[in-house]
Amino acid sequence: MRRYIAVFILSLIFWLLLTFRITVPNIITGSVASALTSAIFARYYFNNVYKYLQPARWFWFLIYLIVFLWACIKANFDVAYRVLHPAMPIKPGIVKVRTTLRSEFAKTILANSITMTPGTITVDIIENDFYIHWIYVSSDDPEVYTKKITGNFEKYIKRFAE
Repeated sequence: MRRYIAVFILSLIFWLLLTFRITVPNIITGSVASALTSAIFARYYFNNVYKYLQPARWFWFLIYLIVFLWACIKANFDVAYRVLHPAMPIKPGIVKVRTTLRSEFAKTILANSITMTPGTITVDIIENDFYIHWIYVSSDDPEVYTKKITGNFEKYIKRFAE
């Protein structure tokens, strides 16, 4: 039962953030949509979903969003530089990045964060290894390129998603 309530609350919060209106008709519509979503999909969600309602996790999620947005801005400028430079300084390749994240949910967030950052795409995930296509492989040392690709993502994802 907790799982259904947690999914309902998370869905309603997402609805309100998406529509950005707090009116009676919008709350009723969001509640109905959230109840249907919860009734149909809650059994497929994670175990211990109530932990995602803890305020500390939401705080770390907001910090993560700031870190992620900053990384995206920097990556956009880097890719723009490479595209606009007359010599087109690219050195593409696929690198193997090892993660310490345990949950599938956390790994999915990390993979999506890497993919949404310009210049990198997550190609495959095999257990704790991510295979990343990178526009400019600047090092052959796995520790160096792992730090460059994952940045601070992994540190913050551990705090809110595991």
